[in-house]
Amino acid sequence: MRNYTIGPRFTILVIWGITIALGGCQTSEDPQRPNVILVITDDQGYGDIGAHGNPAIRTPVLDRLHGESVRLTDFHVDPTCSPTRSALLTGRYSTRTGVWHTIMGRSLMAPEEVTLAELFAEAGYRTGMVGKWHLGDNYPLRPQDQGFEEAFYHPAGGVGQGPDYFGNDYFDDTYVRNGVLEETEGYVTDVWFDDALRFVEEHQDEPFFLYLATNAPHGPYFVEEEYAAPYREMGFPDVMARFSGMVTNIDDNMGRLVAQLDSLELSENTLLIFMTDNGSAEGWANWRGQEGTWKGFNVGMRQGKGSEYDGGHRVPFFLRWPAAGYVGSREVDALTAHIDILPTLAELCDLPVPADLDGASLVPLLDGEEQAERTLFVHSQRVPYPIKWRKSAVMTERWRLVNQDELYDIQEDPGQENNMAEQFPEVVSELRAAYEQWWDHLTPSFDGFVRIGLGADAENPVALNPHDWHVVDQSQSVWNHRQVENGMMGNGYWAVEVVESGRYTFELRRWPGHMDQPLEATEARIKVGDQEARLEVAEDQTAAVFAFDLVAGPTTVQTWLVLPDGQERGAYFVYAERK
Repeated sequence: MRNYTIGPRFTILVIWGITIALGGCQTSEDPQRPNVILVITDDQGYGDIGAHGNPAIRTPVLDRLHGESVRLTDFHVDPTCSPTRSALLTGRYSTRTGVWHTIMGRSLMAPEEVTLAELFAEAGYRTGMVGKWHLGDNYPLRPQDQGFEEAFYHPAGGVGQGPDYFGNDYFDDTYVRNGVLEETEGYVTDVWFDDALRFVEEHQDEPFFLYLATNAPHGPYFVEEEYAAPYREMGFPDVMARFSGMVTNIDDNMGRLVAQLDSLELSENTLLIFMTDNGSAEGWANWRGQEGTWKGFNVGMRQGKGSEYDGGHRVPFFLRWPAAGYVGSREVDALTAHIDILPTLAELCDLPVPADLDGASLVPLLDGEEQAERTLFVHSQRVPYPIKWRKSAVMTERWRLVNQDELYDIQEDPGQENNMAEQFPEVVSELRAAYEQWWDHLTPSFDGFVRIGLGADAENPVALNPHDWHVVDQSQSVWNHRQVENGMMGNGYWAVEVVESGRYTFELRRWPGHMDQPLEATEARIKVGDQEARLEVAEDQTAAVFAFDLVAGPTTVQTWLVLPDGQERGAYFVYAERK
């Protein structure tokens, strides 16, 4: 399935004198190919670690890892979840991969993108992912379709979102293992690390790549009281206390992982990375902190998650690999980003790697060399189609050009309080020109859709949900369980690809299939491409089923449920099956 137009791949870094590593090298000490564990937490910011100066957060394991690692201190990601993950796994700017939102069909990564997992698998590694994927929950977009031979995860961007199993609340939840629902016991982060430890133990005698992506401390902020209570006692507001407790629980689990690597004698030749996906969501709430309460810690940066200012996208990055000499407390202050991780790991692990990446290998920096001047870009779109200059930052080691007309000397003004645009118009012009060129090479990717496959042997039937609706009006977007429970009025269409011509049925439901609850409608309608149909619905009817003969190729699916009062909304859940 290749319906998504990516357009020419553009590497601004070449313009600024940075070349891309093509793999095939290791460090001068030339250890055996390492195991690689990449841990990424969700919504934990740079300041949500004790070793970064936070006087209240309890993260003793991360503090110790901080002291044992090479640390990238000016490391940047996208301001929100899915974009960061797509860029991290491909070495390409997220918008180029089809990802610039976390919902509305714009969190789906183009299946033709080459991922880290695919590169590791091609090189003979065992590949596994645990936790949060958030790049598509249907074929061919799932982790098991993108290079991971083992995948254990929750759908969508968080527990309680559209495709997640109804009733999940972080405790004893039902998740997905390689496409099959699986009941679990225990707290969500503990469950993820349990499975990560299993994967490491089972594959300890062969090289492996483990992508461990926790959904914590992303909301909803549920955690055992023993973790939240110490922060309440320190005067934290309730939400921040629970958020911080989730961080400490992650830290405890990191301790379990590090201990297992030690006990299996894998620590020496395991390349362990710890990072986060965007700025802090609840670790810093200065703008709403009440007098006399803890207002959080953000290392002096401006704003947090979702922001184009540094507080939204500068995050921690620790790398430890003792066998290669990447150990001990050492800082790399050069400007770096998520797009650099794929080419870096490719060089360190002797992986095949595409030449048309946006990132650059950081191996020279890790080995103590200097980096040539470079320019990087970040934006937070969160709209159906990207808008030029929207919530954007153009970054060099000294400067940040924000939203086209704000210029900050980040070395002298890390809080981004003093706009220097009038004093340095030539810098503004130079950075604007760089952005214009970058933007021009992104635009071919804006018009296409990343499509959900229907009728593939790998997934049949296919469960569609409103999280992936394409909507014209964002107020029509229904993306979480609370909105579904409340019967929110909304509608949109799914962009799909019919993989194989044939007879297809579409089962429309108001609730997920396993709940078997009434449609709460008097009429159901559906449009698949240019084919339309309608059915009257009985009061206690749980589903409306339609059948069409479809030809292979791209199309769209949209539904309507007419309520007793005459209002209309889309069927939140649709099950499409090739017969």
